[in-house]
Amino acid sequence: MSQQTAPRGGAAWALVITSVAGFMAALDNLVVTTALPSLRKDLGGALDDLEWTVSAYTLTFAVLLMFGAALGDRFGRRRLFQVGVTIFTGASAAAAMAPGIGSLIAARAAQGVGAAVMMPLTLTLLTAAVPAAKRGMAYGIWGAVNGLAVASGPLIGGSLTEHISWHWIFWLNVPLGVALLPLARLRLAESYGAGARLDLPGTLLASGGLFGIVYGLVRGPADGWTSPLVLTGLFAGSALLAAFVLHGMRAKNPMLPMRLFRSRAFSGINAASLLMFLGMFGSIFLLSQYMQSVLGYSPTQAGLRMLPWTGMPMLVAPIAGILSDRIGGRPVVATGLFFQAAGLAYLASVATTDASYAAQLPGLIISGIGMALFFAPASNLVMSSVRASEQGIASGANNALREVGGALGIAIMSSIFSARGGYESGQAFVDGLRPALVTGAGVVALAGVAALVIPRRRAAERDGSASPARSSSPALETASR
Repeated sequence: MSQQTAPRGGAAWALVITSVAGFMAALDNLVVTTALPSLRKDLGGALDDLEWTVSAYTLTFAVLLMFGAALGDRFGRRRLFQVGVTIFTGASAAAAMAPGIGSLIAARAAQGVGAAVMMPLTLTLLTAAVPAAKRGMAYGIWGAVNGLAVASGPLIGGSLTEHISWHWIFWLNVPLGVALLPLARLRLAESYGAGARLDLPGTLLASGGLFGIVYGLVRGPADGWTSPLVLTGLFAGSALLAAFVLHGMRAKNPMLPMRLFRSRAFSGINAASLLMFLGMFGSIFLLSQYMQSVLGYSPTQAGLRMLPWTGMPMLVAPIAGILSDRIGGRPVVATGLFFQAAGLAYLASVATTDASYAAQLPGLIISGIGMALFFAPASNLVMSSVRASEQGIASGANNALREVGGALGIAIMSSIFSARGGYESGQAFVDGLRPALVTGAGVVALAGVAALVIPRRRAAERDGSASPARSSSPALETASR
């Protein structure tokens, strides 16, 4: 049972505060992508530096997400929410004033820390403030606002970069964060969770392992795959992740209990999520630069042209939800992943130095439909794959794996891009882009195969693995949305 103080404000205030906070955190996943050419021009840096402006955020966000939720349960969710907002806002200001690419990467990593503390607590605080009968509608609004942030990230980033400057993609967060702090203090009730898990060894092992692997993948093309630092990062990172797995098998209260992966459904949907984000984020990272650097679109034009892909979930997700209710989430998720793979393969086939937007549009639409078919039912598959008492940690793990997939996708696909092409000319960029997109398509197709491993709905019900109960730890249920 959780403890909470008497509510200080109504459900409407809680919805506004948590939705704005979620919007800021979700927006910063993709807002930088359309600003990358401008960042490269103003601050300098090679491709691997640009990768870190995105990966530094997603990586710290991913590895600290479950830890941030546990801190809120232990020390007070409203209190830690305010801490997260403070860190995120301060880091946003530091990013806006960054004098060089190194300081920008450091500020982006700090943003990820703030988001990891702030984001998982938004749903918990909302749940505490909204009556049970109205929570479905509140969750829907909260989820729609977060979806809007993901869809509009490239467009907002492109518009601010073109019409003002890239600094404003970070300054945008500052007034929002400053306004949220007193509102959270005055309008949100404090609450605590019982039996909160603080797994410091697990957090350190996961963080160190992921950092080592991503560092090796990012620096490999520039420093050489046999350089001491690259090899150390890859081998040490792999060893630390292996230790994390052993820790999850033996520890009393691990951050991620490895026994959950004994379930075919849990393993399948998490493998699919990791691979989906790997292929999707890596592709968006390169395609947003292709539209500007090769095809000559402005940042705003590039953001608008990406909307058939990034914005499609806003239109298709309700239909996907209805389909998953009728036929189960497994076929909908698998179909969406194969759509996404087909869209990326198509985009690779039409990528030239003078490709028209009309030629690219079918691929963007197909990819967008695939993304929408994946997102809507994936959360139900995660939550129904474990017992009710484990749903919180299961959804937290799924969100963390998605973020890790995004960071790895940018690193891996950029490595392929660098090995086959570069920024020297439009043709060189296309020469690197095509094999990278083909790789992304193959990875997402593999995610579709992983989704087919998930048991059919009737089989899952016979096994008793599905459970309609909600997460016992709503702080982490944000992961599944």
